[in-house]
Amino acid sequence: MTVLAQSGAYRPAPPPAWRPRTDAAPLLPDEEPYRLLGTGAELDPELLTTLYSQLVLGRRYNQQATALTKQGRLAVYPSSTGQEACEVAAALALTKRDWLFPSYRDTLAAVARGMDPVEALTLLRGDWHCGYDPRATRVAPLSTPLATQLPHAVGLAHAARLRGDDVVALALVGDGGTSEGDFHEALNFAAVWRAPAVFLVQNNGFAISVPLAKQTAAPTLAHKAVGYGMPGRLVDGNDAPAVHAVLTEAVERARSGGGPTLVEAVTYRVDAHTNADDATRYRQDAEVAAWREHDPITLLETELATRGLLERDGTDLRATARDAAERMAADLRERMHREPALDPMALFDHVYAERTGQLREQAEQLRAELAAQEDADDARPDADDAEGDAR
Repeated sequence: MTVLAQSGAYRPAPPPAWRPRTDAAPLLPDEEPYRLLGTGAELDPELLTTLYSQLVLGRRYNQQATALTKQGRLAVYPSSTGQEACEVAAALALTKRDWLFPSYRDTLAAVARGMDPVEALTLLRGDWHCGYDPRATRVAPLSTPLATQLPHAVGLAHAARLRGDDVVALALVGDGGTSEGDFHEALNFAAVWRAPAVFLVQNNGFAISVPLAKQTAAPTLAHKAVGYGMPGRLVDGNDAPAVHAVLTEAVERARSGGGPTLVEAVTYRVDAHTNADDATRYRQDAEVAAWREHDPITLLETELATRGLLERDGTDLRATARDAAERMAADLRERMHREPALDPMALFDHVYAERTGQLREQAEQLRAELAAQEDADDARPDADDAEGDAR
């Protein structure tokens, strides 16, 4: 029996293995990023106001988290300022039963999905491995290694499909992550098995200091989808309604059995890579200023003003959104300034379902060290008593 004749090798009436299985044209992205703002397209007023409120809150969240790093309350913070439209749209495109797989820069997406901001920042504070319950939040642990969350997303999506669960996994990754082997493996596996997964690449221009032109020779990152046999979509990443529309379509396509989609959102990282980065070494201020003119909040606010949606029924949407954002920031600031009560033994929790022999050994060693330290503290004379004896 030849390979082509083997049952299940190809489906149905396959061409020879060396020929394309599909016409590439329907999979190709548009030549220009998809846009809705400023086009006069019919848009849901409630969606526009929700997006705006979440963008304003997201910008304030980024500002407050950045300030917390300067105050020593966070070890590091990778800001998503300028990319808020991608983060918010990704969260709003999902249902409660779906899963979000974020990268290290996507704490805002988790917050927009409803997560407590303090829990979203716990990993970056250095307090916990994760900081929240992934099962309860349907948000996978924040991924610091590049693109490793993508195969995990595909695995969950594929497993859900095998079980008959109506679940979609949406995975976020930066342009730098598309250069990783995990990116290839995830997209290839997802396409072959038609897993209900959506991949959102936030192309913010740089992989730390490496510009996109030094990462790939592809016309766009969205073009990479064709090689895997899935649609590629190119969207203006600062146009919140456009990103939401493209992702919503991709999510529903995946849910209905249509397979995965690769979406590239063209956006820009306005702040440095992290608080430890000096972005002036690899980009010019004029470039940043040009992108500030294409700010996602300003774009949406202009659209709302044009449609007469900024002030309705005596309510100023700008003031309402700003006040809500300030309340969130004040609460985040107050709780992040509290000294956490941490149990060092918790270091061994949630690593494996059952501790390995090595982890049990390490836990016992730490427990003994803590007990010895406690005994030493108890034996040490009180500072006041020692001062009295000296007198």
